[in-house]
Amino acid sequence: MLWRGRRQSDNIEDDRSDSGGGIGGGSPGQFRIPIGGRAGGGGSIFLVILVVLAGWYFGFDPSTILGGGDGGLAPGGGGQITDNGGEQDSGAGTPANDEMKQFVATVLAETEDTWTGIFKSQGLTYEDPKLVLFSGQVRSACGFASAAAGPFYCPGDHKVYLDMTFFQQLDQQFGASGEFARAYVVAHEVGHHVQNLTGIMSKFNQMRQGMSEADANQLSVRIELQADCFAGVWAHYTAQKGILEQGDIESALNAAKQIGDDTLQKKTQGYVVPESFNHGTSQQRQTWLARGYKSGKLSDCNTLSGPI
Repeated sequence: MLWRGRRQSDNIEDDRSDSGGGIGGGSPGQFRIPIGGRAGGGGSIFLVILVVLAGWYFGFDPSTILGGGDGGLAPGGGGQITDNGGEQDSGAGTPANDEMKQFVATVLAETEDTWTGIFKSQGLTYEDPKLVLFSGQVRSACGFASAAAGPFYCPGDHKVYLDMTFFQQLDQQFGASGEFARAYVVAHEVGHHVQNLTGIMSKFNQMRQGMSEADANQLSVRIELQADCFAGVWAHYTAQKGILEQGDIESALNAAKQIGDDTLQKKTQGYVVPESFNHGTSQQRQTWLARGYKSGKLSDCNTLSGPI
């Protein structure tokens, strides 16, 4: 990925020197991807997350996905991919100008440019999210979060939260390497920000009251796949700029495969529990990421109707 020398976003908050002050088990307002096993818990290693329902579920035309709506507190989605790549660790003592931070700031800037253009084409104004770098644990408007749960988006403060040590962990443990795999992480979370801005999340919050866990999981899969597709749309326009190199898309697709619910469960517990899936299978995640990349059309990201 030819990212060096390009604009870097100013919307980076580096909190890696802060401990975050205590730690909790998470909040219904944040959502992220599970990355590893936990002891006990009846054999399930996955975090139970609250989910959101896309606007199309309420009868919206997919071609008008950017037609507005009030953002609201609702779960966002998490996905994370990694590559050690000889980069410097992103712990509390890492210099503020380390290369990995520059990389993330550049990718964030590229998402800003792309989504600003898409929103403008719809007569709307895109609101840039903030991206918070943290180490170990962090406090957000959605509550406390641990790095062990993975990167996440908090609709309550319109911020993406990322502990960059995941880049190393997922490279080493899950085989998801490459710069564009890391870029896919950021783009996926920004995809949830787009869902928040367009009112998809707030509409679901009105419906999720009384929703069963099984139903929530099924809808979570669809919203996560839409964020993957949105990440693909961003990749489509990024490729048009000549930024991508040979193998970049393959790197992101491999990342999508490695963080599929079925693949993660097989690796961590040796068997799969389909009813607990909340992000989608490896095949589903690859399919929707590729779909967004190939077409560059938001109308092709309708994961809320029909088979997925």
